[in-house]
Amino acid sequence: MSSEIGTSALLSRAGELVDLARKAGADQADAVIVRSRSRSVSVRLGKVEGTEASESDDFSLRVFVGQRVASVSANPGFDLAALAERAVAMARVSPDDPYACLADEADLARDYPDLDLFDPTEMSAEELTEAALAMEEAALGVAGISNSSGAGASAGAGGLVLVTSHGFSGSYMASRFSRSVSVIAGEGTKMERDYDFDSRLYAAELAAPDLIGRRAGERTVKRLNPRQVETGANVTVVFDPRLARGFVGHIAGAINGASVARKTSFLRDKMGQQVLKAGLSITDDPLVVRGSSSRPFDGEGVSGRRLLMIEDGVLNHWFLSTATGRELGLSTNGRGVRGGTSVSPGSTNLALEPGDISPENLIRSIGTGLYVTELIGQGVNMLTGEYSRGATGFWIENGELAFPVSEVTIASNLKDMFMRLTPANDIDRKYGVAAPTIAIEGMTLAGR
Repeated sequence: MSSEIGTSALLSRAGELVDLARKAGADQADAVIVRSRSRSVSVRLGKVEGTEASESDDFSLRVFVGQRVASVSANPGFDLAALAERAVAMARVSPDDPYACLADEADLARDYPDLDLFDPTEMSAEELTEAALAMEEAALGVAGISNSSGAGASAGAGGLVLVTSHGFSGSYMASRFSRSVSVIAGEGTKMERDYDFDSRLYAAELAAPDLIGRRAGERTVKRLNPRQVETGANVTVVFDPRLARGFVGHIAGAINGASVARKTSFLRDKMGQQVLKAGLSITDDPLVVRGSSSRPFDGEGVSGRRLLMIEDGVLNHWFLSTATGRELGLSTNGRGVRGGTSVSPGSTNLALEPGDISPENLIRSIGTGLYVTELIGQGVNMLTGEYSRGATGFWIENGELAFPVSEVTIASNLKDMFMRLTPANDIDRKYGVAAPTIAIEGMTLAGR
């Protein structure tokens, strides 16, 4: 499998579609083809439960007639001229959109780097099955594990082909390999479930199946016989790195230009102000070689660069596409994400930069608190910042993880949480959102 698999033909087809849109009366147009190839296997209790394989090339055409815009989608085999004419006809009867436009020609990527995003390794269904079975076997071999929720392995690739009427033509492909397993410990009403997984661009960099399985089993057994703890009004909560990544996702949502333009972000008036504790920074970099969310250009053909979104606690940037930037009186920073027929801003390789304390010493310094390994529910209000979620994890006593905890709720406001956040030094940058273990002081815990 080559990183070029058919992209030259797709570029030609996209270019023809744009030309036909111009001939049909469009002032501007762009054509996108999203290519996807995947194969996956799921197993449970030593037997294959399902195998799936899929291939698709999804075409989208966006046309502009003055300030009016319309988009249409199609599968391969459609009539190019008919699609172009239909899109232009739709645009002519659409309402004006003062911000809809292609990226400025001066912003387009003329040269872009090879970010080494594609691994041509082919993985057969047999190889995927073998990995999934090995993960499950290793997990079930951990003392205390009583059942399996299943294991899975997958391999695939996705790519973007983009051609615009004002001179951009480009494509890239990225591969993806993943493994995951979930198991159960205990019996009856005292059962606990947990999981482990790995996901990489390159197959050889995946964690070994038996390691993933063993970690899943050990995590699950540790959760047995949880207790409730007393309600408290000033509790320090430590977030496992898995959950810290989700927490950084809340920050990303709050500084997304689309949310700011809609006035649905609680940080919409905070540009240039302190939003995190001094000394903390959040970076976003689309050009990381072999980065999980890297891309040589965005969904509009614009090259991004590494940005200090938040520097020393001060908010420097919103995530911006061209249209969102114009709405806010700003320029795009190459964060346009193509979603079907639309473009909206989003992050790339996003990271809460680490501190200089180990997670063990961070927990030790807290003395008493809650170490959270799972969150339940969606109690986050991005308009006000109010935060309230069910949690399970471990009680911290005398600076050590003492016993498992469940059926508690943690609550605060994200504005306060951001200002009370302390990161450890254990960041793992292999995912699109990276964060170390974090501790947040002053949260409310509702227990028994």
